[in-house]
Amino acid sequence: MLLRIWPILYTFIVVVQAIDYDVDDPESIKAACHSIAQQMLTHYTGNQPGDNPGNLPDPYYWWEAGAMFTALVEYWYLTSDDTWNNITTQGITWQAGPSGSFMPANQTRTEGNDDQSFWAFAAMSAAERNFPDPPPSSGSPGWLAMAQAVFNTQAARWDTTTCNGGLRWQIFTFNNGWTYKNTISNGCFFNLAARLAKYTGNDTYAEWANTVWDWTGEVGFMTDTYRFWDGADTESAVWRARTEGILNASFVFFQDDVMYERACEPVNTCQVDQRSFKGYLARWMAATTQMAPFTYDLVMPKLRASAKAAAETCTGGALQATCGLKWTDRKWDGMDDVGIQMAALEVMQSTLISRVDPPVTQDTGGTSQGNPAGGEPGPAPAPVPEGLRLEITKADRAGAGMMTVMLSMIVIGSTGWMVYE
Repeated sequence: MLLRIWPILYTFIVVVQAIDYDVDDPESIKAACHSIAQQMLTHYTGNQPGDNPGNLPDPYYWWEAGAMFTALVEYWYLTSDDTWNNITTQGITWQAGPSGSFMPANQTRTEGNDDQSFWAFAAMSAAERNFPDPPPSSGSPGWLAMAQAVFNTQAARWDTTTCNGGLRWQIFTFNNGWTYKNTISNGCFFNLAARLAKYTGNDTYAEWANTVWDWTGEVGFMTDTYRFWDGADTESAVWRARTEGILNASFVFFQDDVMYERACEPVNTCQVDQRSFKGYLARWMAATTQMAPFTYDLVMPKLRASAKAAAETCTGGALQATCGLKWTDRKWDGMDDVGIQMAALEVMQSTLISRVDPPVTQDTGGTSQGNPAGGEPGPAPAPVPEGLRLEITKADRAGAGMMTVMLSMIVIGSTGWMVYE
């Protein structure tokens, strides 16, 4: 009988010891995050011969690779571990291209404004965190120049021919979805403008952030209770109220202080994109505590509780660091997914945020070289042959709708830049 029981007991011991995560011990947090990042990168093949740097294999979309590299920039900043700095630099610079505008030829058939923005966030975070600059030998623009290049290309796309403004979902007329203006694309543009305003001190970026905010309300994408539908000066009281309002609205994504994807987790329908969403909410909530310190006591208890719950799910795989989707279940569910790993990494490393300095600017030690004129659009692209045109499906539109759930998360991480002193 004892011989039969022993394997069961041994398995139990291994499981409970898989991830040692003490939310009050920085070294424990760093070690756990290293294991989770290592497991996440077992899916990455962009650094292998014959593959393109920066790409994730199917079924992951291009934009999610940009989000993954942003998570790795934050990982380096929060832990001081440079293990994956080289592949991060390689991936971002390769996808940015010589112009820095993140419009690689092999993506433009399907690239939307929101996709481009998620790569711009990687560059913007690298500038704000003083991530090591691309080597001069690479010929790549600096991190700041990349973010500015994307901003310039998107500002040029602001379209007043319908709805009195706004960015369209798609960049090119030959992509179905060109006629659709959605919240996520404009929210990403708002985020980028607000962060560039803070980093550079250039009022033009701040004016654009205000323009996007006002337009979002005017067309009915945003309600007076700070809920978002699909489709300032220092210490401004207006932006403080907006930050608090959006933050309070975001708490619908928590159950007993543990973050969950309320759109799909209760009914087990989370698609590939949705599995990563909690990571962005965690990242932007943590960033908000730096830019708007009055939010710290509201945010941090929820991030700490979520991080503890997430760590309890990280018991799977050969490394015993594969995490589960449902943190509220506090156990591994057998899944192995980039987005799930990224979300766990983001929420667990977010608990280190009070131990590091706020994002830098050009006046407070930022070293990234900018180019205010970067990424200016060239001639209009040639029409794509009829046989190559893509049809937008109900699934595509649904995916865009799911992405707009993140708009409140994006704005949380943006309004802080408008109130920071």
